[in-house]
Amino acid sequence: MEPLSIAGIWCHTPRIHSDPRGAVLELYRSTDLERSIGHRLDLAQANVSVSKRGVLRGIHFADVPPGQAKYVTCVSGAVLDVVVDIRVGSPTFGRWEAMRLDDESRRGLYVAEGLGHGFMALSEQATVVYMCSQPYAPGREHGVHPFDPTLAIDWPAGVEPILSDKDAAAPSLKEALDAGLLPDYRACVAYYEDLASPEGRPAAPSS
Repeated sequence: MEPLSIAGIWCHTPRIHSDPRGAVLELYRSTDLERSIGHRLDLAQANVSVSKRGVLRGIHFADVPPGQAKYVTCVSGAVLDVVVDIRVGSPTFGRWEAMRLDDESRRGLYVAEGLGHGFMALSEQATVVYMCSQPYAPGREHGVHPFDPTLAIDWPAGVEPILSDKDAAAPSLKEALDAGLLPDYRACVAYYEDLASPEGRPAAPSS
């Protein structure tokens, strides 16, 4: 588990054991993640998305608390996975990190609550699995437009993006900020500290 330049993002590069039969690897180990981030990832929901080349999902985030932390990996094909710091008051507010996730390196990303997340399918078909700390709650889910020029995310050239109507209509970062939709950095840090406390995870509010 290695931290990236934005606090709250960790990359897991597994050891892959190959032989003539194929390969075996540990996709996820809770103790390794807990040692890195300081608390358990309480698995509430596991999602699988299958996308054809060019499909772009995101940038998505949820209200904090409780937010929705994710552990993301691509089990078939390849995607460009992007995480954006949308936490108001964060030292890295507005910055993004991008990493290729694919079925060769088998890398996974942990994305903490309060961060924006999205990905674009690079292969003809890509299957992404993400384990979530909270179940999907439409009333607490939001988005930022993935092509907001303020963010200037470097999406792959030569790949025609395919967006859902909802993602295509998402606000810019400034519009989301002005509307009061973005998570507060201090509130996020306080929530991370609560997760690491002996009392554990606070109860989720009703959706």
